[in-house]
Amino acid sequence: MSTLTLESILNPAPLTPSKHITQADASALHFNDFAISDSIKQRLAAAKFSIPTPVQAGAIPPALEGADILATASTGTGKTLSFLIPMIQKMDNTSVPSTKGKRGPIRSLILLPTRELAMQVLEAYHKLVPATKNDAVLVCGGLSEGNQLDQLSRGPRLVVATPGRLEDYLRRRAIKLDEVEMLVLDEVDRMLDMGFLPAIKRIVQALPKHRQTMCYSATLDANIREIVRDYVKNPVRVEIGQTSKPSDRVELRVYTVMQDQKLSQLDKMLNEEEGTYLVFSRTKHGADRIARKLDKLGHATEVIHGDRSQSQRTAALKSFTLGKSRILVATDVAARGIDVSHIAHVVNYDLPNGSDDFVHRIGRTGRAGAKGIATTFITPLEKGDARKLERELKIQFDWRIADKNLAKEERNKPVDFKSNDISQLLQMETRAWKTESSAADAHHGHQSAPHHPKGGNSSDRGRSHSGQRSSFGGRSGSGAGGRSSGRRSR
Repeated sequence: MSTLTLESILNPAPLTPSKHITQADASALHFNDFAISDSIKQRLAAAKFSIPTPVQAGAIPPALEGADILATASTGTGKTLSFLIPMIQKMDNTSVPSTKGKRGPIRSLILLPTRELAMQVLEAYHKLVPATKNDAVLVCGGLSEGNQLDQLSRGPRLVVATPGRLEDYLRRRAIKLDEVEMLVLDEVDRMLDMGFLPAIKRIVQALPKHRQTMCYSATLDANIREIVRDYVKNPVRVEIGQTSKPSDRVELRVYTVMQDQKLSQLDKMLNEEEGTYLVFSRTKHGADRIARKLDKLGHATEVIHGDRSQSQRTAALKSFTLGKSRILVATDVAARGIDVSHIAHVVNYDLPNGSDDFVHRIGRTGRAGAKGIATTFITPLEKGDARKLERELKIQFDWRIADKNLAKEERNKPVDFKSNDISQLLQMETRAWKTESSAADAHHGHQSAPHHPKGGNSSDRGRSHSGQRSSFGGRSGSGAGGRSSGRRSR
């Protein structure tokens, strides 16, 4: 691994790919055209995969030949399959699935930024390798540590992990990675944003120097190129589409609406336009409040954010995926952690903290060739921020003005102290006490989290605040009057 010096920072060595593949180069192929085994072809057919997407057509052939891959592609383009197919082929060529009678070393490692993404990659793997229960293990926070260590002891060939928990196991010598043949770094830019670079470096140091590496990132700026240069050797550069802006398949709308009329505008859209809705709130408190009020309006709603347990998040996502709930309200913890193909609408109830977050939120709709609608609510004071998004991303919003006669959301009512009804005063006191208790609990939890490395979230989300930036000024949170603390509240 290279050493960073002042010279290397000022004049970084160029990352020279051995081959550059663009979307125009990725010709229309069939999975049967790939140099993969008949059993993999049959499993692809059984899983109803027939025509590869451009990123699959561009990445799979050179990966099957053993080349390192450095790929950029927008969300919803089939990146997961583009690294799973060559990985399965490679493992099948060099090893056999783990069984009770034969336990081998870990052959492949996939690193992702969030638990949800890791779980979805593992689910996709089991679709292609259905009969090998002990062949792959999920390593991440929020799930039983004892169960994970027990599964690791059975000798899986594949580990799908988030960096925080895996680094913890390495430090405790609970896992060995010295025979890994293939490394996949997915959503590299997101892992760097979440502060995982030190963990990734320590993990890579535990891997063999002679291995195959596949890196995927939504963007590839100079900072990311400098980092991935240490991990890939003469990579094949696969560049599919424009990754720094929303997909052309997504219709972009902006509604100028007063803060206390956002809920009514959303209810109006739900009643007038069909399809599922993914609604983004900036804060966990705001997400809970929006979901609760939508439920009262008769809309089947689930919620996902950082304070929900893994079982709650899994159940909410399952209900939304199966169509039992039409709406999923989430904070940005779900912006890259949800891979549901049928999301018709994304609604930014609150403006995101920056253009990157906007792109990844919008990327949850218009996936796999489908069309989608992305609606952003702004208050009159936020119009400048929305215009800035247009300039930064070189996009054009369909600007709309919400009906000024929409019902206003009823929040805490002022108390009439002239009234003899003391219950109003008691209700206000209860609200204040609950707010202070919640804030104290949240502060206490934040302070104590690093002292519990075995806890569900400390290994993964505990590092997620470092290195994150906001390109917009402070704004009010979901229906709140004061300034939001941005990403910290997720």
